[in-house]
Amino acid sequence: MVEQSSDSAANPLFYTGLAPQEEMLEIGKKQKKLTIGIPREDQQFEKRIGLTPEAVEVLVNNGHDVLIEKDAGNGALYKRNDYSEHGGFIVENNAKIWHADVIIKVAPFTITEIEKLKGNQVVFSALHLYQQHKEYMQGLMKKKITAIAFENLKNEYGSYPIVQSMSSISGSTAIIIAAELLSNITGGKGVLLGGVTGITPTEVVILGAGTAAESAIRAALGFGSFVKVFDTSVQKLEQLQENIGMRLHTSIYHPQVLTRALQSADVLIGAVDLMQKGPRFFVTEDMVKIMKKGAVIIDLAVDQGGCIETSECRNLLDPLFKKHDVLHYSVANIPSRVARTASIALSNILSPIMLEMGAAGGLKPLLKENVGVRKGVYIYNGILTNERIGSEFDLPYKDIELLMAAF
Repeated sequence: MVEQSSDSAANPLFYTGLAPQEEMLEIGKKQKKLTIGIPREDQQFEKRIGLTPEAVEVLVNNGHDVLIEKDAGNGALYKRNDYSEHGGFIVENNAKIWHADVIIKVAPFTITEIEKLKGNQVVFSALHLYQQHKEYMQGLMKKKITAIAFENLKNEYGSYPIVQSMSSISGSTAIIIAAELLSNITGGKGVLLGGVTGITPTEVVILGAGTAAESAIRAALGFGSFVKVFDTSVQKLEQLQENIGMRLHTSIYHPQVLTRALQSADVLIGAVDLMQKGPRFFVTEDMVKIMKKGAVIIDLAVDQGGCIETSECRNLLDPLFKKHDVLHYSVANIPSRVARTASIALSNILSPIMLEMGAAGGLKPLLKENVGVRKGVYIYNGILTNERIGSEFDLPYKDIELLMAAF
């Protein structure tokens, strides 16, 4: 056995790098500080905000800056002090907001707002594709924006968390709205939604068997209404029955069967996911004509084009209209009626994504690691990545997976 010299100069291996070395542990990811901007919405039409004061405090404590335009939280009854006391910066000049690294906006951007963006930024917002136009996409692409749609974000379980939370709120709120519209105050039939001893309960027809439908069913049953549910999938109806935990009047979708149900219905809730295969309109105008005078229709799918032919996409200032003596209520952002609850739900989903983005070292490493956030991207560095949008507006697009491999 040869004794090794302790003198490094006596061993040339120390200079050639061939000598055994201590194992080097992987260096942790470099935290990136984010500047997050929260612009003020037009609160006549949108009252939600993407981050609550409590979420802002968590982000600030993790080294990020959060800029909030003055009065941005008023619609959800969050005051300036609520944000400033939790570490947020209240900004009087909204030009600073539009220059932030990351911008969170609830309503889709307007063309004017897109023009204010400095470019090469990350934006989170609702997309509402049915209401968009080619110039919207081209504006974001020209600014080399990375745009992420609320409705396309997925979680680790493969579901759409923002869609589910907003759908749940919409379903419950729709029944409350229906109760108001049936009253005399809004020109309704003057009947109570639900049942009273000795009086036939109101009938509520619900189209769909998803999250919004389930929430609407629970609320309607809570009022004491008689509920009928229609869907194109027997499996979904079976799952719905299991979730509700009681026997429901369910039916596979068939126009003739649905027409008979509508003749006696007091309320019709359209809660169909139009992304799934099915008819263009589940309820035609002729079917609406046979409904009772003073009946109520609430179309929760209006942001996707509507599942009821007589629906019109309205806003919170003018949500109600009458057609064929039937009251219609159809706005794309019903959760904005309960803006505080909806804002908390949004913040619970968005704030962890912001934290994860900072911990990952920015958006690019986050997208490589997080498939769910990657699914939400429809424009990446100015390149359209959504096939459906490309087909809708005749724009070239590239697969986000290929872009991730290239960048």
